[in-house]
Amino acid sequence: MANSLGSYSTFVFKSVRGMFTGGIRYYSWLGFLMILMAGGAYAYYRQAIYGLGVSGMTDQVSWGLYIANFTFLVGVAAAAVMMVIPGYLYHNQELKGGVLLGEMVAIGAIIMCLLFVVADLGRPDRMWHMMPPFGKFNFPVSMLAWDVLVLNGYLLLNLHVPGYLLYKKYRGEKPAKWLYLPFVYTSIIWAISIHTVTAFLYTGLAGRPYWNAAILAPRFIASAFCAGPAFIILVLEIVKGYTKYPMGDRVISFLRMVVLISGLINIFLLISEVFTEFYADSAHVASSRYLFFGLHGHNVLVPWIWTSISMNVLALLALVSRKFENRGVLVRNLPLAMLIAAIWIEKGMGLVFPGFIPTPLGEIVEYMPSFTEVMVSLGIWGTGLLVMTMLIKHAVDIETGVVGLHKQG
Repeated sequence: MANSLGSYSTFVFKSVRGMFTGGIRYYSWLGFLMILMAGGAYAYYRQAIYGLGVSGMTDQVSWGLYIANFTFLVGVAAAAVMMVIPGYLYHNQELKGGVLLGEMVAIGAIIMCLLFVVADLGRPDRMWHMMPPFGKFNFPVSMLAWDVLVLNGYLLLNLHVPGYLLYKKYRGEKPAKWLYLPFVYTSIIWAISIHTVTAFLYTGLAGRPYWNAAILAPRFIASAFCAGPAFIILVLEIVKGYTKYPMGDRVISFLRMVVLISGLINIFLLISEVFTEFYADSAHVASSRYLFFGLHGHNVLVPWIWTSISMNVLALLALVSRKFENRGVLVRNLPLAMLIAAIWIEKGMGLVFPGFIPTPLGEIVEYMPSFTEVMVSLGIWGTGLLVMTMLIKHAVDIETGVVGLHKQG
């Protein structure tokens, strides 16, 4: 027992030291992220002092940039399953090299999701109202209770599986399948559930007809499996370019195909939803009309959504043509960056904001995020990217043998 605890303590010490060890580019990146975090912390301090009145949110539009980022990042977190399924369910050894890194991305994304929810609360100290025995969890009636369970459960799964595998790799031992495979298979179902539950949070609000669409959950999954793998590809390209991490080219090729197929499905679902809204021309079309064409002179979101659609279509055409695949790293990944930006806009400007406009009373109160919201959001992104970076550095060090039980120092 003492030897085991000593070995684990050494593992933790070497891992933490490795996370803070690197070259000038690595330190510069960490420094940049810490600057974002500092700016976000100051902005959040102002929000904590003065309340959500310093944000652009109002009584009419009570969800803004924070929930938009939360919704997008839940999809990024769920995307790790696209490597887990072929890697573990179908025993594709070559894809397993990318699974660990995908799970590190998922951990960072889930942490950001939780931080965005805390930022949106305004008064996070009130969370105790849903914590037994002081408060009431309202499970299983409340979709918020389901969301708390699936997000935290998915975080624990993604902490356990790579943590256990990396520890065994560090010790040079073969991992016991019963200690990680059941959790891997559970994470496959859990990954789908986190974005499905998020979609149900919207569709369950009967007073918001813009979100009352059965197609919303499938659209969430399709867009998640487009933007999420695209984000993971960018991470893998960086790791491949600057480290000796053992990973074949088939990992990225497979994910590019997932991005293309999911992106095409997402566009098809968007067309289906737009047709349903505008062809019937019912009273429920007001939010969609506001989003795509403006309503009674109010058109703040129109340039955003058409930019998103244009970027989406151009990026998918580039992926279909495959003319960019053999170009330089920046050129071949440009369509992926465009898709990420397009779906981020779609999940924020195109989903969250227009759901509140017009209000049930017919009011049109437009929303744009304040400087405070932007700074808090950048700070949270900096925090999540810092966590991702350090965890990925940790995984690379162990997989490449830089950190090991028999390594000196």
